Amino acid sequence: MYAMRKSILLVTLVLFICNNAISQNPQTKRVLFIGNSYTYVNDLPQMLADIAQSLGDSVYFESSTPGGYTFQQHTTDATTLSKINSGNWDYVVLQEQSQRPSFPQSQVEQEVFPYARILDSIINLANPCAETVFYMTWGRKNGDASNCQYWPPVCTYEGMDALLRERYMVMADSNKAIVSPVGAVWNYLRKNNPTIELYSSDESHPSIAGTYAAALSFYSVIFQKDPSQSPFTAQLNLYESDNVKNAVKAVAYDSLSYWNIGKYQPQAIYCFVITGNQVSFNNHSQNADSYLWEFGDGSTSILENPTHTYTANGTYTVKLIASKCPLADTNTQTVIIIGVGVEEEGTSLFRIYPNPVKNLLNIVTSKELGQEIEISVFDEKGKKLIQESAQCSSEGLFRMDVSDLISGVYILQIRSIRDKIYKVVRFIKP
Repeated sequence: MYAMRKSILLVTLVLFICNNAISQNPQTKRVLFIGNSYTYVNDLPQMLADIAQSLGDSVYFESSTPGGYTFQQHTTDATTLSKINSGNWDYVVLQEQSQRPSFPQSQVEQEVFPYARILDSIINLANPCAETVFYMTWGRKNGDASNCQYWPPVCTYEGMDALLRERYMVMADSNKAIVSPVGAVWNYLRKNNPTIELYSSDESHPSIAGTYAAALSFYSVIFQKDPSQSPFTAQLNLYESDNVKNAVKAVAYDSLSYWNIGKYQPQAIYCFVITGNQVSFNNHSQNADSYLWEFGDGSTSILENPTHTYTANGTYTVKLIASKCPLADTNTQTVIIIGVGVEEEGTSLFRIYPNPVKNLLNIVTSKELGQEIEISVFDEKGKKLIQESAQCSSEGLFRMDVSDLISGVYILQIRSIRDKIYKVVRFIKP
């Protein structure tokens, strides 16, 4: 009785752990597959959905995959265009005819690359928030015998596979798209687990193991999650399923950035220039089309390059949220304002030269300031680097050594003996 109770508790614990792991951050993705028989053999889209479901995620998919179809044919195919234009896709997968990307460069530049760009443009127009995914396919098991005599580089698997990989990466990079590195996973498996048969009998199309590797690769790049945790095996034996999952993890999931995953997501980047109590923000964000600024004093802006005026000296935390569709990135920086209260009549009370300056900065003050002044130097972030009391000569001249400062723009603040700010200016150290 005790042994049975212990077994029940153990099973319950295992189920709890599995369910807890599966339920973390569940996602639903809408995926459109555009390709040919390499996609529909063994129903790759459904296998992707099965893997996702096994990990608590879900995939809604549709396909346009007529046998042997090329990118060029898809650009005018009514079914393909209708499915793209139905909109609301998160990802649209593009898979070219299996041989074309491995053809001579001049031929690929005429027959493949232009139509990849056309399809990507159609996708972006109908689905502004979608990502295009290029489905990197593989070299035929023993090379492309039908084209070997005309183009020797494809006579072997290695030669054909290398060309396919190169051309799919070019298409992804030139269209700011991501890659599902199925061909690279196959290459890894051929080298490290050669007993796993990835090909069907025609030595071109995928076996169940080959499609399983492809589906796991798509799961990795679409959900950006570890595929090796999936309990789904596609009815492969344990040796095959485990080694395929580990290969996909090593090649795809552990190197997502190499396949452009995240490369084209919003990046919030900005710099700023402080003039007294006014700050001009220069937005250098990438892959974003909307912006929200929080200036740290309760004020906000949605302008791309705003200018903000602060009403009090102090340290402010400025936040930029750069967004595109559901994705966003945040950049927070500190702005220190020390220019509020500067008297305009003080602008003629001193001058500095040379500016830019390498070693000695000459500060010439008027008699109204007196000979005793306090000088402070700040970097553009407001960090105080130099503070010293100065005794000017009878001619009102003081020389300050700035040779230890690195190249940059600095803020010079002058105070009289009454500790009143008369002027804040900038100088450049080249």
